Amino acid sequence: MDFGSIKNVGIAAINSIVEERNKNGEFENFASFCERIKDKGVNKKCIESLIKAGSFDDFGKTRATLLASFEGIIDVINNADRKVMENQVSMFDLMEENEEPIETKKYTFVEKEEFDEKELLSLEKEMIGIYISGHPLEKYGELIEKTTNINTLNMLKINEDMEAYGKTLEYHDNQNVKYAGIITKLKKKFTKNNTIMAFVTIEDLYGSVELIVFDRVYHNSQSALLEENVVLVEGRLSIREEEPVKIVASKIQDLNANSISQEGENRKINEVLIDITNLPEEVKDRLRGAIKFFAGDRANVKLEIVQNGQTKPCGGVYMTAEILEKFEEIVGKENIAKK
Repeated sequence: MDFGSIKNVGIAAINSIVEERNKNGEFENFASFCERIKDKGVNKKCIESLIKAGSFDDFGKTRATLLASFEGIIDVINNADRKVMENQVSMFDLMEENEEPIETKKYTFVEKEEFDEKELLSLEKEMIGIYISGHPLEKYGELIEKTTNINTLNMLKINEDMEAYGKTLEYHDNQNVKYAGIITKLKKKFTKNNTIMAFVTIEDLYGSVELIVFDRVYHNSQSALLEENVVLVEGRLSIREEEPVKIVASKIQDLNANSISQEGENRKINEVLIDITNLPEEVKDRLRGAIKFFAGDRANVKLEIVQNGQTKPCGGVYMTAEILEKFEEIVGKENIAKK
């Protein structure tokens, strides 16, 4: 990884860190790192960005833990420095003699479970501009293969054919295609007719393509048009000389909107039952909020609430595999049944 390219870090900070490491040896842990670079022009924002990018993953603490703890640790170090200056004693003189490791005694880590894979990858993309430890689309590989008929490699080949032969050899202009990827950029604009359109950059495992979304499709697809959302696009190819191939969208939806994974197979789920019999009130409140949030015109699953053996219809909600996981987190998997 080119650490100097991490957002908020820069070459000067990295040079200082490398110089300290070369001079005094490898950093043993995160607290050791903070101690040794405290006077090297490496500020809190820089350290936060290094954490998000995964630079300290080998130190045995989750990124979530380090993000919750780093400011407190740096403050402890700075306060100890002030005491050293005031009392002319060393930092180690401030500690009682004890067999307990110095780091454990001086610093408190706010231990937190690691972020989920999607959040970790999002942090990497935010800080570095690329995914380092994986790609959000990897788990959708089989589904993408089944539901699409074009990818970025195919579109690059179209560009090469146009440049070499002045025509396409496999695809043609206005051909209907299905493409899947993750939204990385969304730019909206108003047309001369005061309608809205959007230019959407979508990335798959091989590269990215620009999607042109006109007013009707934009309004029908707003809930799916979110950065970092994985979508399935239906549309037609726009092939022009000396221009990258684009897709004019006719439909955009969450990639797994119509198929929720259950027991290793993709199958359509029509109904979800949630048993609230033994749930505390605070959990019921969270559940009510989730139902309200995911209810609406795009509902694709019937929802029923079960209490003391009695079943009550609760309308419909918009449900994908990821949304189902959120409901399971709220009420527990044991309280959810799918039909």
